[in-house]
Amino acid sequence: VQLQASGGGLVQPGGSLRLSCAASGSIFSIIKMDWYRQAPGKQRELVAYITRGDNTYYVDSVKGRFTISRDSAWNTVYLQMNSLKPGDTAVYYCRALGNWGTIGWGQGTQVTVSS
Repeated sequence: VQLQASGGGLVQPGGSLRLSCAASGSIFSIIKMDWYRQAPGKQRELVAYITRGDNTYYVDSVKGRFTISRDSAWNTVYLQMNSLKPGDTAVYYCRALGNWGTIGWGQGTQVTVSS
């Protein structure tokens, strides 16, 4: 599976961005997709995931502000990010999982929250 992440940019605190992760290839094998982020000097952190059954998970720091969603065919997964804070600044990566683990990573998209 090939993943192409996009939608990052520079936004002021309180602003919004929508990240997209476009999947191609053997998308029929995807059972779950997630978004990670990595800030400078920090470990990569799981932000949110969505499963084939549309179950979702969010890390506590983004609950109520971020929403993960997907189209029915797993062609694209979105991360709507509202009320952004400087602490959300990071490179955001999407990942696809199949029955036996990771089957693809996106290349990362930079999100910078700054006034």
